[in-house]
Amino acid sequence: MLPRELYYYCLFHLIFPTSQCIHHMKFTPLPMLERRQGAHTTPLIFKNQCPGDIWPAIGTQFGVGPSTQGFKLAPGEERALAVSQDWQGRAWGRANCSFNAAGTGPSSGGVGRACESCDCNGQLDCKVGGDNPCTLAEFTLHAGDKQTYYDISLVDGYNLPMAIVVEPHGDSHLEDIPPNLTNPSCVGTIHLLAPQDFNPYPTPDAEFLNTNSSYKLPLDVKVNDEQVDTWCPWDLMVNQPKAPQDGHYDYPDGKVQRPAFNPCLSACTKYQKPEDCCQGEYNSPSKCPVGEYSKSAKAVCPDAYSYAFDDQTSTFIIPSGAGFIIIFCPGGRSTNIL
Repeated sequence: MLPRELYYYCLFHLIFPTSQCIHHMKFTPLPMLERRQGAHTTPLIFKNQCPGDIWPAIGTQFGVGPSTQGFKLAPGEERALAVSQDWQGRAWGRANCSFNAAGTGPSSGGVGRACESCDCNGQLDCKVGGDNPCTLAEFTLHAGDKQTYYDISLVDGYNLPMAIVVEPHGDSHLEDIPPNLTNPSCVGTIHLLAPQDFNPYPTPDAEFLNTNSSYKLPLDVKVNDEQVDTWCPWDLMVNQPKAPQDGHYDYPDGKVQRPAFNPCLSACTKYQKPEDCCQGEYNSPSKCPVGEYSKSAKAVCPDAYSYAFDDQTSTFIIPSGAGFIIIFCPGGRSTNIL
């Protein structure tokens, strides 16, 4: 086990060699790990703080997954699931869904998409990954080194604001870690963004994402409303608005208003070019350029993954044993922890 000082150093800077601070999506958990088959001992809690219904989805890459891979959450609802201690996987939120009574296709009948965003082949209980773009919460609970790795990823795109909150699960070592170092949040949707002077701790006992005035969460205050409203490059917007036609009045500033729900594809997802996806001759940090999408995503969500080699300011590392709370539309502003 790494000493506590190294945990914190990795958490703050993530600049150690890969032997010390490995990003969890770069490797497969060791198969010789002790596993209790079927033991669902680690909590995954989903909360919906969005103004509308959300359909969370879960994909398992290793270990024992939860009892369901997809369900509905109304505003204000939460649901607790559990996974094995060595689970590796991801979670995301689907929006604007309409399923048939069996949850096996769209309510309109036949086959096809049931969700406008992050659809899983029309299935309520996801058996495949969601259609991009999706804001992802990614986890490797036990990588073979007694550490847990997790992140918010925008590598494939963005659809919903999301926060990840550590649940110590009764572990005193985890309870000792200041919560303002472990709970990232990404808010890239203008109408769900708090003002730049947002104060989540107006009273001494106020809490925000399991932090309080003694352990204040560092929030980004650099980006303004216009930057958040327009961060997605025009060609990567899923719902591109049409410019005014002849005979219609233009907007006063000459700009076309963007839709309130504005999912954004990454350049890699849309164009599949090696230089955007860090593949082939670009498969190294020194050779893969940081594109417009990645720069914009990182400005709006400093603690989120924006492209394949964004490890140093995106991966969170804590001792193994924690559970997690995934919050959709957490409110406030994006964090700037790392």
